[in-house]
Amino acid sequence: MDPVTLHRYEVEVLHLLVSPQHAYFGRARDGAADVPTTDADTVEVVAGKGIVGDRFFGKAAHMDAAVTLIAVEGLEAMAAELGVAPFDPLLTRRNVVLRGAHLAPLLGEEVALESRGDTVRLRVGRPANPCAWMDRMLAPGAHAAMRGRGGVRCQPVTSGLLHRGTATLVSPVELDPARAGEAARRLPSRLP
Repeated sequence: MDPVTLHRYEVEVLHLLVSPQHAYFGRARDGAADVPTTDADTVEVVAGKGIVGDRFFGKAAHMDAAVTLIAVEGLEAMAAELGVAPFDPLLTRRNVVLRGAHLAPLLGEEVALESRGDTVRLRVGRPANPCAWMDRMLAPGAHAAMRGRGGVRCQPVTSGLLHRGTATLVSPVELDPARAGEAARRLPSRLP
């Protein structure tokens, strides 16, 4: 990343989810699996592998998507739209729940999260699209409401620690933290 073009944003790391097993598989009507899940104060991220102890750590199929980020503002906006109480952000099963992070413009970019003197660089690869389980786990209609607000999947570029609390999101593109809760919309094709 070229230091001349970097933008720095104060964010808050609200949650760091680590779970060694999948909880949402099979049919949603059968309920989620009872798996151990930790909301950690600190997690260790390993370059190219993910978060130590997490279900996606070192899995070849998930190397480019081993760490997921989500903006809590999107979940708050969804709950308001659906007329329900705020959701438990851990039910989304995203690894890093942030406040103040406008994530949609980061697709395809390399960013850094700095916290307590540690820095982890991540390559933001693709949206973390919601699954039908969200209707069961969050609220009816949450699956559709979460489209565009499900967060992003990232590949860890460097190893380091992520800590809960105040952090800095370093981005090569300008962001608007006030838009953190907005759903990312696909731009219409310019092809005839």
